[in-house]
Amino acid sequence: MHIVDGKTVDAGKRTILARFASFLCDPFVSAWRHRDLIDAILRRELAERFKGSVAGWVWAITAPLLSLIVYTVAFSGGPVQLPGGSASGSNFDYALFIFGGLIAFNFFTEMAYRAPSLLHEYAHFIKQTMFPAEMLPIISTLRATAYATIGLILMLLAQLVLTGTLHLTVLLLPLWYVPFVAFLIGLTWTLSAAGAFTRDTAYLMMTVAPLLMFATPVFFSTDSFSPTLKLVFYLNLLTGFIEVLRDIVVFGRLPDPLVCLWVMFCSLATFYFGFWFFGKQRDSIADVI
Repeated sequence: MHIVDGKTVDAGKRTILARFASFLCDPFVSAWRHRDLIDAILRRELAERFKGSVAGWVWAITAPLLSLIVYTVAFSGGPVQLPGGSASGSNFDYALFIFGGLIAFNFFTEMAYRAPSLLHEYAHFIKQTMFPAEMLPIISTLRATAYATIGLILMLLAQLVLTGTLHLTVLLLPLWYVPFVAFLIGLTWTLSAAGAFTRDTAYLMMTVAPLLMFATPVFFSTDSFSPTLKLVFYLNLLTGFIEVLRDIVVFGRLPDPLVCLWVMFCSLATFYFGFWFFGKQRDSIADVI
């Protein structure tokens, strides 16, 4: 039973279409309702990330900057052919090629490592209050988004400074960013709910994530692969996200429409599956963490 505009409505009498529409809207309605809580905890998490450090947020810039410098020095000795046979427009394109892949992959691994223990970090809130635990994966992903954004800004600045150009396709970056963040929120909902019941989820992620780098096109491209092998690599959901990012920033071209559709499908499917899965476990989480 629900109260809508002062009237009692039996949810069981709603049409399937109405229930489906409600399910699609629920994550956004809930996030908006708890926006003040999200803002407060997110601010605290960002402030505590470098608490006690003299340099503070300088470290958030230093790590990706040093990585970018190392890749630039290592891979800018002369004109090279990019993986997949693409022509290199400058001596620095391969460094940016790798850096773009690492931005997306590191964004993923930060969530994969933290998500299984996320609810345990806030167990005192979840156990003692009517705390909306489903907001924690959103907050955690937004925190990681802040650091990924720093890396992305550095990549764009490097593209401009080192190559002397910034492709107009970078205006399409929100079309990559929003689906990727939604994908990671859904993944975090799933892993955090599973991690509440068993520590094996954390050990699984610590084992799988490093190995996944070799099955993800971080240092290579799938362009030169056979159609069958390329399809196999696209079963790794990160592949599409990484290739779309590189197309937009490094190559300055429109991504393959089929890849974009696959990325959108993966994003929506993971987001709503995670929301559904977390909702199914919500009532039991406080009893097990």
